[in-house]
Amino acid sequence: MRRRIRVLLSRETTGGVLVLLGAIVGLALANAPTRDAFHRLAETPLGFLTVGEWAQDGLLALFFFTVGLELIQEIRVGSLRSPRAAAVPILAACGGVAVPALVYTVIVLSTSGGVYLHGWAIPTATDIAFALSVLVLAGRGLPAGLRVFLLTLAIVDDLIGILVIAVFYSHGLDLLALLAAMAMVAIFGWLTRRPRMRWWLLVPVAVLTWVFMHYSGVHATIAGVALGLVVPAQRRDGELMSRASRLGQIVQPVSNAVALPVFAVFAAGVPIALTGAPGEPGLFAHPLVWAVAAALVIGKPVGVMLVTAAVTRWTRLRLPDAIGMRDLLPVGLLCGIGFTVSMLIAGLSFPDGGAIDEARAAVLVGSLISAVLGGVLLHHDARAARTSDMNEDGIPDQETRTI
Repeated sequence: MRRRIRVLLSRETTGGVLVLLGAIVGLALANAPTRDAFHRLAETPLGFLTVGEWAQDGLLALFFFTVGLELIQEIRVGSLRSPRAAAVPILAACGGVAVPALVYTVIVLSTSGGVYLHGWAIPTATDIAFALSVLVLAGRGLPAGLRVFLLTLAIVDDLIGILVIAVFYSHGLDLLALLAAMAMVAIFGWLTRRPRMRWWLLVPVAVLTWVFMHYSGVHATIAGVALGLVVPAQRRDGELMSRASRLGQIVQPVSNAVALPVFAVFAAGVPIALTGAPGEPGLFAHPLVWAVAAALVIGKPVGVMLVTAAVTRWTRLRLPDAIGMRDLLPVGLLCGIGFTVSMLIAGLSFPDGGAIDEARAAVLVGSLISAVLGGVLLHHDARAARTSDMNEDGIPDQETRTI
């Protein structure tokens, strides 16, 4: 029974559903008579952070640890191992970051004179759990390679988002604390390479890494990624699975069942004012909402499709077997589901709590529109006739597995 529950909680679809439920709960609490109590709970001090900050900086580090583990496995033994095979989704991810940032910047400059320019990175991220959940639920019958393509694209997307957070959203760098964090990461990597991994040694080292990273000025969630990237991703002699896979099996259920839903409750807990107070713009009149939503819904698919069309037309690179350009419109829309990392960046972008609420509301609106449109187009795409050479490489498609 326990094993079945663990397997269920490890699935991307389960994580996506729980995050969605958490977002609904947070949105309801922030817009019901409970809003004042909910706000007080988020602002309640708990040690050196508030409850809301623990959800964002503490629990979310578990999610970023799983991202780091997934990254290192894809780089070592997965879809990112072959640069040529991974080139198209990697480049598509770059387009899916650059174009939304450009769309956001243009709208903000034209509507607010650049007041909210620091939030340019909000619409650049893709929520892996949400996007894969919609693909699995709405894309039955589509090529299985489409899931790998989306997963690779979303992982690279999140990697870029992580780098953006580390470079542009870190403040007051403390070099000594950062060096201490790096030393802890090295010790963690060494411990995972010993003949036997001892969890009771890994946990305190991971906690110290997070603490030092927090005090270094680099966002504390980066500690999770750094720890995940130093775990061995290849099996050792006599082991049934790699150390990265083993740790992923342990941490993923906790991340899906606790870290992400709790973060979603506090991140999505924003007041939605459709009409606005006297003298203030309503939700859909605020420039932040238009900038973020348009960047997610329009910028993401345009960036993904534009770069993919360019590289497949003017280079020898081709889409994976059985995948065609028509599949990339719904995939690009799924990339516009930018919940987790986008919510995090929104919270780091502005000192004004009102602007943060507007940005997070915009992420909710844009992600919802992207999910609905992407799901509808996936359903239609799955029922349309397919050719024997969807990627147009001159070789009949060999991959016949479907989602």
